[in-house]
Amino acid sequence: MIASSKWTSTEPNPKIFLGLSQSGHTIRFDTTPEHTEGPSPMEAVLVALCGCTSVDVVSILKKKRQPLAELTVSATAEQRTEPPNYFTKIRLVYAVTPDAGQQLSRKAVEDAVALSKDKYCSVSAMLEKTAEIEFLIEYVGGEPVA
Repeated sequence: MIASSKWTSTEPNPKIFLGLSQSGHTIRFDTTPEHTEGPSPMEAVLVALCGCTSVDVVSILKKKRQPLAELTVSATAEQRTEPPNYFTKIRLVYAVTPDAGQQLSRKAVEDAVALSKDKYCSVSAMLEKTAEIEFLIEYVGGEPVA
């Protein structure tokens, strides 16, 4: 995998850096306190964590033929106060919603989150080296079946 970051003196905002991925995508990193033109690099890491585990959980639940309508993974994090300001604690909340009139299996959802955490999510595996990660599941639209 190849990635790069580019800063130029011609950018109107000198606090903007362009992140470039091997697949040809660009992310504008905004290092101002307001982050009005893009995420900070650390915000992007949290978004990557949410995205990585979301891909795993949806894939697993679909393979288990669960009637999943929607999954939202949200992260809140604490960072060290001294540089380097890496994450020390992260809380992930998985909000799962079944298809209308359907119920998800509690066991299937819990197993999917555990498999993502323990086996598949590379971003989580890296962040667990420095941060305690808490995983919580919220069932939207009613309690699941056992």
